[in-house]
Amino acid sequence: MAEIKNVSTENIYRLDGRVPILKAIPFGLQHILAMFVSNLTPITIIGAASGLDNAQIAILLQNAMFIAGIATLIQLYPLWRIGSRLPIVMGVSFTFVTILSYVGSTYGYETMVGAVLVGGFVEGTLGLLAKYWKKIITPVVAASVVTAIGYSLFTVGTRSFGGGYTPEFGSAQNLLLGSITLVTCLVFNILAKGYWKQLSVLAGLVVGYLCAMMMGVIDLSQIFSGGLFSLPHLFPYVPKFNIGAILSVTIIFMVSAAETIGDTTAMVSGGLNREIELREISGSLACDGYASSLSALFGCPPVTSFSQNVGLINMTKVVNRFTIMTGAVCMILAGLLPPIGNFFASLPESVLGGCTLMMFGTITVSGIQMISKAGFSQRNITIVALSLAVGIGFTSASEMDIWHIFPQVIQDVFAANCVAVVFVVSIVLSLILPKNMDIVTTQNKD
Repeated sequence: MAEIKNVSTENIYRLDGRVPILKAIPFGLQHILAMFVSNLTPITIIGAASGLDNAQIAILLQNAMFIAGIATLIQLYPLWRIGSRLPIVMGVSFTFVTILSYVGSTYGYETMVGAVLVGGFVEGTLGLLAKYWKKIITPVVAASVVTAIGYSLFTVGTRSFGGGYTPEFGSAQNLLLGSITLVTCLVFNILAKGYWKQLSVLAGLVVGYLCAMMMGVIDLSQIFSGGLFSLPHLFPYVPKFNIGAILSVTIIFMVSAAETIGDTTAMVSGGLNREIELREISGSLACDGYASSLSALFGCPPVTSFSQNVGLINMTKVVNRFTIMTGAVCMILAGLLPPIGNFFASLPESVLGGCTLMMFGTITVSGIQMISKAGFSQRNITIVALSLAVGIGFTSASEMDIWHIFPQVIQDVFAANCVAVVFVVSIVLSLILPKNMDIVTTQNKD
């Protein structure tokens, strides 16, 4: 009887506890579908920039699905202190696309693999040592970073809504598919009852996919093009090490660490409605780093927490680890069974965009809520206002040239990454502004 009581649909809103497997799978699948295309796209961009052919990229795509599933399982069910024990979904990050494309095209793909191997180890080790530096990540710094992450994803959602990086971006067909998906999500969320309401994203993906099939957008013949079973390829590229490439990539790992802290904090705040704990930050970063080194052994770019899924959790409040675990298993199967991976990969970008617009917006709302919890003191207002103004203003597409006098490595890190700039500015302000700033301001008025 105790075991039966522990298996409950209501457990989807609790971190622990079993959910009936048939009820858990749709929620886990919803998480994987929400990030699947975005998980594969960076590899295609980096591989093409590095001179890899389609067959080589296809092997890396399979490896990436497998590693993302393994990394997600480690986040959910930690190995020692590696993993946060939180419902964090892992995948290949867009944060590294610019620098890894540069390293791959300049030094070769093997050098890129070596840089990821070392950079991941550095981030993972810093994660384990988080208790020595965590105090510099104050609540207002974390709130600023989370808000910046939400803002930075708005253009990602818009790009997906329009069809992705294709010549057909913004076509009537893509806009129609995105709109159908978005409307389906909203209508389902309004009309569905109980916990079914939390499957609105999955409903939108299914309806959008069916519409895409009827429009002839999806080529179903490609689903069985890679055979029925294939093991991941270990060491498809032997790592090579170049100090310049390692330093450049390691700097981006520090930016990625800031995003991970923001993602994890936003998830805990929005999904669990509490403050994040030190061990959760430490475990999350350790998993990010060491899983990225493991990813390098399979020839893939780094894996990190996916902001898309943080937005999904903030929207649905479904935080159950067992439920998310079913999605991780689906991802591992997608890496072992090419037809499953090809099916997931066939999801049109515009359909994904229709589902992600609202999800990304919820991350920004979470950041605003965190700012409110930190308090609107003069000091906090100064930190948030200046970090967001500089971070967003200095990295907008029309103003990126403001970085042109800086070395190339600085441009690669900051010019197009508002999260990195917000992180650095907010930390610097948090360290230099006086703690009694409000008292001093009041005395000056008197």
